[in-house]
Parts: sequence; structure tokens; C-alpha cells
Amino acid sequence: MKISFHGKKALVGGSSKGIGEAIARQLAESGASVTLMARNKERLEEIVSELPTEQGQKHQYLVVDFSDFEGFKAKMTTFFAQNSIDILVNNTQGPEAGGALEKSVEDYQNAFDMLFKSVVLTTELALKHMQERRWGRIVNVASISVKEPLNYLALSNSIRAAVVTWAKSLAFDVAKDGITVNNVLTGYFDTDRIAQLNAKKAEKMGVSVAEVREAMEAQVPMKRIGNPSEYGFLVAFLASEQAGYITGTNIPIDGGLLKSF
Repeated sequence: MKISFHGKKALVGGSSKGIGEAIARQLAESGASVTLMARNKERLEEIVSELPTEQGQKHQYLVVDFSDFEGFKAKMTTFFAQNSIDILVNNTQGPEAGGALEKSVEDYQNAFDMLFKSVVLTTELALKHMQERRWGRIVNVASISVKEPLNYLALSNSIRAAVVTWAKSLAFDVAKDGITVNNVLTGYFDTDRIAQLNAKKAEKMGVSVAEVREAMEAQVPMKRIGNPSEYGFLVAFLASEQAGYITGTNIPIDGGLLKSF
């Protein structure tokens, strides 16, 4: 299948590493002009310099901090006053791990600002152009924990579930405008985030990180952790013409395996 985003513009959150970077690279490889968005300016510059431009793509980046909502809001408002996009990939860093009894009300508020309000704001700003053109693709990078809560990810479980249900509502509202909205429920992928979570889990359980990873791999039908590039392929498909008007879905994925919706 040849997917082409020639002439399309994409905005990808959390794209300085891991899953976000893999998505940005795949969209650029398929012809899109990509705006990367993350905190690490040096890494963003490096990635932008590596993205393909053979199809006339023009890539750029935004230095943002998702944990500072007011600062994020100001930068996004300025960006969309001067730019428009066709493809939006909502992806942020994950909140700090921990169980429900370890978190305060303030922790939940901060996670809400970072995971929910930033997504809703960016989407609202992007929708105007998409509705005018009667075409748009919105993909939210969520977590499998919204379906199968992980007790050590109380903040992520709670707030990402809100994102997923909000997106389902939005999908119905904008379908008439030729815009699709889908959620990818991320399982186990070989990223820095997983490494950090595994280290914390190993310390808490009193076992080695290798043992935690082996147990994780054993839970995946293919018995391996997913490669971020595979995630990029899935998002590119969801954003493509070939996906038609698949919308309002929650797609769980890990280890290169798409599970049932």
C-alpha cells in the first residue's frame, strides 16, 4: 500500500523521541510537511534536519512544555494564528507513575491540564482549517490502561480515559465535515517511558529490570515489545485516504499486534 500525504501538513506532539518521533518520521516519509512539538530544542532541530524533503516538504518545530498549560496555550494560539494543519497527532509525555493512594488532588489537576486540556485546546485550534477544507485527521495517542487499568498508573488511567471518551463524542460531531477522530490505545513499546516505568516497577517489586521486561513480553501474544516504527505505520494508515472514514475507534496495539477494537 502506498500512502501519500503530498501537500498535507501535520502537527505531532511529543515528537522528540519514542512513539511521537516514529510517527513524525513516517508521516514525513509519506510526503507530509511535519511540525514537531516537544521540550528538547536540540533534539527537535536534529530530527527536523533528518526528515525527507524530496517531495517539497517543509518541516519545522515548536518548543513547548505540556506541563505548563498557560505557556502551552499561548504558543499554540500564536502557531495557529499563522499556520494550519491537516493531520493532528495528539501525544504528550506521560504523568508520573504511582497508585491511587499515592496521588493528591493537585496531582490529578496537573495531569488533567497536561493530558486533557492540552489535547482539547490543540484540537479546537486545528479544527477551524479542517472544517473549512472539509478534510482532517485527528489521532490521539492514548493508553491500553483506559481499558485495562494498571494500578501503578493511576493518573494516566484516569485522565486518558477522559480523552478517549471526549474523542468519541467529537468524532460524531465532526464526521459530517470529513474529519475523522481515532484513539490508539498504546500497549508495550520499546521507548524511554517503558524503560522508566520498568525501572520503578522493578525497584518496588525487588526484582531486576530484565525480569520485569520478560514478564511484560510474556503478556504479549507475539512475545515481544513493539517497535515505535510499527506505531508510525498504524498512525499513517489512520490518517490516509485508504482508511476511508474509519472514525470514533479505540485501537489497542502492542508488540506489533493489533488487538480487537
